[in-house]
Amino acid sequence: MMVVSCTSSASYPLFQMSSFSILLLHLRDVVAPCIYDIIQSLSWIAIEFADRYNTALVCHRWHYLACHPRLWLRVDRSVKDSSEPGVFPSIEMAVSAARPGDTILIAAGGSHLASNIQIKKPLCLIGGGELPDDTTLLCSRGSDSALEFLSTCKVANLTVKAELGCCLLHRSGRLTIDGCILQCESNPLDYLSCPIVSTAAGPEILTSSVKSHGDSVSVSRTRIEGGAKAVVTSGSLALQRVRVIYARTSIFFWFDVDRR
Repeated sequence: MMVVSCTSSASYPLFQMSSFSILLLHLRDVVAPCIYDIIQSLSWIAIEFADRYNTALVCHRWHYLACHPRLWLRVDRSVKDSSEPGVFPSIEMAVSAARPGDTILIAAGGSHLASNIQIKKPLCLIGGGELPDDTTLLCSRGSDSALEFLSTCKVANLTVKAELGCCLLHRSGRLTIDGCILQCESNPLDYLSCPIVSTAAGPEILTSSVKSHGDSVSVSRTRIEGGAKAVVTSGSLALQRVRVIYARTSIFFWFDVDRR
């Protein structure tokens, strides 16, 4: 991974890109249909989420193509059935229909129910609002978690609220949490609540000559509120590299949960 600065009319900030995304950066002048085909293929390429989300940051033209409805799955509570391709009334239905590497855009406004949703394939879940407060996932009381991750995934620009459980349950894979708000509701039993729980063992895995980086959690620009602890681990992972920024109304965290 490396940091690339793209100068364009969009004036986007620095962002991380893979070598494949850097190649795409040099193809800005390619005709739109070719770019569309390249972006569409990103869901099938084994890259580490330097995908459509980062591709959309290159310039206004690429943002338009990368955000084309045909390239994203969308969750919209106002939809009563699945007659419109790629649009689902619930997060659970969208996750079930998604292919490995897909990006799910969750519509802003109101709250989306998320209780014990298992994610067993690489996915990216992004809130559709300008701020994480605009898109809220609610975990009902009695549920272990809102989202349970058993694969490499990314969660961005979302607010996740839980009561007497955890917001995000990490079982395995590399979980990235970027620009989110994780809230555990105030409760006399809030010692039972925790924004992030990891039960991953964390060893490196070697399969068919491909080396995996193992299990980990990476948190950046995220507000964590309530609960007994920000992170609870029961496997071989431990909290590391903690950074905190105190703003006027909030506290933002950067940290990793990785092998000791």
